[in-house]
Amino acid sequence: MTFQHDLFAGKTAVVTGGTQGIGAGIAHRLAALGARVVAAGLTPTDAQRASFGAGIEVVALDVSSNDEVAALFAPLTSLDILVNCAGMIRRGDEHEIEVFEQVIDVNLTGTMRACSVARALLAASRGTIVNTASMLSFFGGGLVPAYSASKGGIAQLTKSLALAYARDGIRVNAVAPGWIATPLTQALQDDDVRSRAILERTPLGRWGEPDDIAQAVAFLCSPAAAFITGTIVPVDGGYLAA
Repeated sequence: MTFQHDLFAGKTAVVTGGTQGIGAGIAHRLAALGARVVAAGLTPTDAQRASFGAGIEVVALDVSSNDEVAALFAPLTSLDILVNCAGMIRRGDEHEIEVFEQVIDVNLTGTMRACSVARALLAASRGTIVNTASMLSFFGGGLVPAYSASKGGIAQLTKSLALAYARDGIRVNAVAPGWIATPLTQALQDDDVRSRAILERTPLGRWGEPDDIAQAVAFLCSPAAAFITGTIVPVDGGYLAA
Protein backbone atom coordinates (compact mmCIF):
# COMPACT_ATOMS: atom_id res chain seq x y z
CA MET A 1 0.00 0.00 0.00
CA THR A 2 1.64 3.20 -1.19
CA PHE A 3 -0.67 5.42 0.86
CA GLN A 4 -2.30 5.01 4.26
CA HIS A 5 -5.60 3.18 3.77
CA ASP A 6 -7.79 5.99 5.15
CA LEU A 7 -6.07 8.85 3.32
CA PHE A 8 -9.35 10.15 1.88
CA ALA A 9 -11.73 9.00 4.61
CA GLY A 10 -14.67 11.39 4.85
CA LYS A 11 -13.90 12.90 1.43
CA THR A 12 -16.18 12.95 -1.61
CA ALA A 13 -14.76 12.56 -5.11
CA VAL A 14 -16.30 12.80 -8.57
CA VAL A 15 -14.55 11.07 -11.47
CA THR A 16 -15.95 11.85 -14.92
CA GLY A 17 -15.21 9.11 -17.42
CA GLY A 18 -14.97 6.96 -14.33
CA THR A 19 -16.66 3.78 -15.55
CA GLN A 20 -13.88 2.30 -17.69
CA GLY A 21 -10.17 2.46 -18.46
CA ILE A 22 -8.06 5.01 -16.62
CA GLY A 23 -11.09 6.67 -15.04
CA ALA A 24 -12.27 3.41 -13.51
CA GLY A 25 -8.79 2.77 -12.16
CA ILE A 26 -8.83 6.20 -10.51
CA ALA A 27 -12.30 5.64 -9.05
CA HIS A 28 -11.22 2.31 -7.55
CA ARG A 29 -8.01 3.77 -6.11
CA LEU A 30 -9.74 6.75 -4.46
CA ALA A 31 -12.40 4.45 -2.99
CA ALA A 32 -9.72 2.07 -1.71
CA LEU A 33 -8.20 5.04 0.11
CA GLY A 34 -11.49 5.81 1.86
CA ALA A 35 -13.25 8.31 -0.41
CA ARG A 36 -16.91 8.21 -1.32
CA VAL A 37 -16.69 8.20 -5.12
CA VAL A 38 -19.18 9.10 -7.82
CA ALA A 39 -18.00 7.47 -11.07
CA ALA A 40 -19.76 9.09 -14.02
CA GLY A 41 -19.76 7.52 -17.48
CA LEU A 42 -21.60 8.11 -20.73
CA THR A 43 -23.68 4.90 -20.75
CA PRO A 44 -22.64 2.62 -17.89
CA THR A 45 -23.72 -0.97 -18.45
CA ASP A 46 -25.08 -3.31 -15.81
CA ALA A 47 -21.80 -5.21 -15.99
CA GLN A 48 -19.82 -2.04 -15.33
CA ARG A 49 -22.08 -1.13 -12.41
CA ALA A 50 -21.65 -4.63 -10.96
CA SER A 51 -17.85 -4.39 -11.18
CA PHE A 52 -17.71 -1.47 -8.74
CA GLY A 53 -17.68 -2.24 -5.06
CA ALA A 54 -18.76 -0.41 -1.95
CA GLY A 55 -17.99 3.28 -1.82
CA ILE A 56 -18.50 3.88 -5.55
CA GLU A 57 -21.75 5.16 -7.03
CA VAL A 58 -21.98 4.70 -10.80
CA VAL A 59 -24.05 7.26 -12.69
CA ALA A 60 -24.66 8.23 -16.31
CA LEU A 61 -23.22 11.51 -17.59
CA ASP A 62 -22.78 13.19 -20.96
CA VAL A 63 -20.13 15.87 -20.33
CA SER A 64 -21.21 17.68 -23.50
CA SER A 65 -24.54 18.53 -21.84
CA ASN A 66 -24.64 21.60 -19.60
CA ASP A 67 -27.80 20.30 -17.94
CA GLU A 68 -26.40 16.84 -17.19
CA VAL A 69 -23.18 18.24 -15.73
CA ALA A 70 -25.17 20.60 -13.50
CA ALA A 71 -27.45 17.75 -12.43
CA LEU A 72 -24.46 15.58 -11.48
CA PHE A 73 -23.25 18.02 -8.86
CA ALA A 74 -26.61 19.39 -7.68
CA PRO A 75 -27.28 16.65 -5.07
CA LEU A 76 -23.82 16.91 -3.51
CA THR A 77 -23.55 18.73 -0.21
CA SER A 78 -19.77 18.60 -0.29
CA LEU A 79 -16.99 17.84 -2.76
CA ASP A 80 -13.26 17.46 -2.12
CA ILE A 81 -11.89 15.95 -5.34
CA LEU A 82 -12.82 16.33 -9.00
CA VAL A 83 -11.03 14.18 -11.56
CA ASN A 84 -11.86 14.94 -15.19
CA CYS A 85 -11.21 11.79 -17.19
CA ALA A 86 -14.05 11.77 -19.73
CA GLY A 87 -12.75 11.77 -23.27
CA MET A 88 -13.06 10.45 -26.80
CA ILE A 89 -10.82 9.92 -29.82
CA ARG A 90 -11.80 9.33 -33.46
CA ARG A 91 -8.64 8.30 -35.29
CA GLY A 92 -8.74 9.24 -38.96
CA ASP A 93 -12.11 11.04 -38.78
CA GLU A 94 -11.10 14.16 -36.85
CA HIS A 95 -10.35 16.18 -40.00
CA GLU A 96 -14.11 16.30 -40.53
CA ILE A 97 -15.33 19.51 -38.88
CA GLU A 98 -18.34 17.90 -37.21
CA VAL A 99 -16.15 15.23 -35.61
CA PHE A 100 -13.50 17.81 -34.69
CA GLU A 101 -16.11 19.91 -32.88
CA GLN A 102 -17.51 16.90 -31.04
CA VAL A 103 -14.11 15.77 -29.75
CA ILE A 104 -13.23 19.28 -28.57
CA ASP A 105 -16.63 19.61 -26.89
CA VAL A 106 -16.23 16.37 -24.94
CA ASN A 107 -12.54 16.49 -24.06
CA LEU A 108 -11.88 20.18 -23.49
CA THR A 109 -15.19 21.98 -23.02
CA GLY A 110 -16.53 19.04 -21.00
CA THR A 111 -13.64 19.44 -18.58
CA MET A 112 -14.36 23.16 -18.25
CA ARG A 113 -18.06 22.47 -17.67
CA ALA A 114 -17.29 20.18 -14.74
CA CYS A 115 -14.70 22.53 -13.25
CA SER A 116 -17.01 25.53 -13.49
CA VAL A 117 -20.01 23.80 -11.92
CA ALA A 118 -17.91 22.19 -9.17
CA ARG A 119 -15.99 25.33 -8.25
CA ALA A 120 -18.24 26.52 -5.41
CA LEU A 121 -18.30 23.08 -3.75
CA LEU A 122 -14.54 22.73 -4.07
CA ALA A 123 -13.98 26.22 -2.70
CA ALA A 124 -15.95 25.31 0.42
CA SER A 125 -13.68 22.33 1.07
CA ARG A 126 -10.48 23.88 -0.34
CA GLY A 127 -10.46 20.88 -2.62
CA THR A 128 -8.52 19.81 -5.66
CA ILE A 129 -8.99 19.15 -9.38
CA VAL A 130 -6.98 16.74 -11.51
CA ASN A 131 -7.49 16.92 -15.26
CA THR A 132 -6.35 14.35 -17.82
CA ALA A 133 -3.83 15.60 -20.34
CA SER A 134 -1.89 13.29 -22.70
CA MET A 135 1.39 12.70 -24.49
CA LEU A 136 -0.44 14.57 -27.26
CA SER A 137 -0.41 17.64 -25.04
CA PHE A 138 3.27 17.77 -26.08
CA PHE A 139 3.27 16.16 -29.56
CA GLY A 140 1.13 16.53 -32.64
CA GLY A 141 -0.98 13.68 -34.00
CA GLY A 142 -1.68 13.65 -37.70
CA LEU A 143 -4.63 11.28 -37.43
CA VAL A 144 -6.10 12.98 -34.37
CA PRO A 145 -5.97 16.78 -34.74
CA ALA A 146 -8.99 17.31 -32.47
CA TYR A 147 -7.77 14.99 -29.74
CA SER A 148 -4.31 16.60 -29.86
CA ALA A 149 -5.76 20.11 -29.81
CA SER A 150 -8.06 19.21 -26.92
CA LYS A 151 -5.23 17.76 -24.86
CA GLY A 152 -2.98 20.73 -25.58
CA GLY A 153 -5.91 22.82 -24.42
CA ILE A 154 -6.24 20.75 -21.24
CA ALA A 155 -2.66 21.63 -20.33
CA GLN A 156 -3.28 25.35 -20.75
CA LEU A 157 -6.70 25.16 -19.11
CA THR A 158 -5.13 23.46 -16.10
CA LYS A 159 -2.55 26.22 -15.72
CA SER A 160 -5.16 28.93 -16.21
CA LEU A 161 -7.62 27.49 -13.70
CA ALA A 162 -4.80 26.96 -11.21
CA LEU A 163 -4.27 30.72 -11.29
CA ALA A 164 -7.97 31.60 -11.28
CA TYR A 165 -8.99 29.15 -8.54
CA ALA A 166 -6.04 29.68 -6.21
CA ARG A 167 -7.91 32.48 -4.45
CA ASP A 168 -10.54 29.86 -3.54
CA GLY A 169 -7.92 27.52 -2.12
CA ILE A 170 -8.48 25.04 -4.97
CA ARG A 171 -5.45 23.32 -6.45
CA VAL A 172 -5.64 22.36 -10.15
CA ASN A 173 -3.20 19.92 -11.74
CA ALA A 174 -3.18 17.39 -14.56
CA VAL A 175 -1.69 14.00 -15.30
CA ALA A 176 -0.41 13.21 -18.79
CA PRO A 177 -0.67 9.44 -19.29
CA GLY A 178 1.77 7.68 -21.55
CA TRP A 179 0.79 4.49 -23.33
CA ILE A 180 -1.69 2.81 -20.99
CA ALA A 181 -3.32 -0.58 -21.57
CA THR A 182 -7.02 0.32 -21.84
CA PRO A 183 -9.80 -0.29 -24.38
CA LEU A 184 -8.91 3.09 -25.94
CA THR A 185 -5.47 1.75 -26.94
CA GLN A 186 -6.48 -1.86 -27.64
CA ALA A 187 -5.97 -1.51 -31.39
CA LEU A 188 -2.40 -0.34 -30.81
CA GLN A 189 -1.71 -3.09 -28.31
CA ASP A 190 -2.91 -5.65 -30.85
CA ASP A 191 -0.71 -4.23 -33.62
CA ASP A 192 2.66 -5.92 -33.12
CA VAL A 193 4.55 -3.30 -35.13
CA ARG A 194 3.02 -0.30 -33.36
CA SER A 195 3.23 -1.91 -29.93
CA ARG A 196 6.89 -2.80 -30.43
CA ALA A 197 7.69 0.78 -31.49
CA ILE A 198 5.96 2.15 -28.39
CA LEU A 199 7.75 -0.24 -26.04
CA GLU A 200 11.13 0.39 -27.65
CA ARG A 201 10.75 4.11 -26.98
CA THR A 202 9.44 3.63 -23.43
CA PRO A 203 12.50 3.31 -21.14
CA LEU A 204 10.61 1.24 -18.56
CA GLY A 205 9.74 -1.17 -21.36
CA ARG A 206 6.08 -1.90 -20.70
CA TRP A 207 2.58 -0.63 -21.27
CA GLY A 208 1.30 1.33 -18.30
CA GLU A 209 -1.69 0.20 -16.25
CA PRO A 210 -4.62 2.37 -15.14
CA ASP A 211 -3.45 2.14 -11.53
CA ASP A 212 -0.14 3.75 -12.53
CA ILE A 213 -2.17 6.85 -13.35
CA ALA A 214 -4.44 6.42 -10.34
CA GLN A 215 -1.51 6.43 -7.93
CA ALA A 216 -0.27 9.72 -9.37
CA VAL A 217 -3.76 11.20 -9.09
CA ALA A 218 -3.98 10.09 -5.46
CA PHE A 219 -0.69 11.87 -4.75
CA LEU A 220 -1.87 15.09 -6.39
CA CYS A 221 -5.08 14.99 -4.33
CA SER A 222 -3.24 14.27 -1.08
CA PRO A 223 -1.79 16.63 1.54
CA ALA A 224 1.67 15.65 0.26
CA ALA A 225 0.93 17.82 -2.80
CA ALA A 226 -0.39 20.79 -0.81
CA PHE A 227 2.01 23.23 -2.49
CA ILE A 228 1.60 21.86 -6.02
CA THR A 229 -0.75 23.55 -8.48
CA GLY A 230 -0.70 24.29 -12.19
CA THR A 231 1.48 21.28 -13.03
CA ILE A 232 1.19 18.71 -15.81
CA VAL A 233 2.67 15.46 -14.52
CA PRO A 234 3.74 12.93 -17.18
CA VAL A 235 3.10 9.34 -16.09
CA ASP A 236 4.67 7.70 -19.09
CA GLY A 237 7.46 5.29 -18.19
CA GLY A 238 9.97 7.84 -19.50
CA TYR A 239 8.43 8.14 -22.97
CA LEU A 240 8.78 11.94 -23.12
CA ALA A 241 12.41 11.78 -22.06
CA ALA A 242 13.39 9.22 -24.71
